[in-house]
Amino acid sequence: MADDKNIIEDGDMPEYFLLTDESGKESKFELIGETEMDGSIYYAMIPVEDKGDEYVILKVVTDENGEDMLESVDDDDEFDKIADIFDDMFMDNDYDN
Repeated sequence: MADDKNIIEDGDMPEYFLLTDESGKESKFELIGETEMDGSIYYAMIPVEDKGDEYVILKVVTDENGEDMLESVDDDDEFDKIADIFDDMFMDNDYDN
C-alpha cells in the first residue's frame, strides 16, 4: 500500500486512514502507533474490517508537491528495525486488539 492516501482526521491526531493500494482498492486502517527512527516517521496500523494480530508499518514521506503520503517499507533491514521498535512499544503498553 504505497499509493495516494487520504487521511481521515479526528481532532489533532489522525486515528483512521483511508489507504489505496496499487490495484486501486481502498481500505480503512486504524492508527495504533507512531514513532520516529533516523529522522523518519513511521505508523503502525491495523485494518478496521479485519482486526487480527498483525499490523502494517508505513513510512511518512513527502512527495514532489510537498504533501505527506505513506509508503510501504521495502528495505528489509529498515523494516526489521522499525518492527522491533513497534513490537517493544506494544509489549510495554500491553496493546490488545
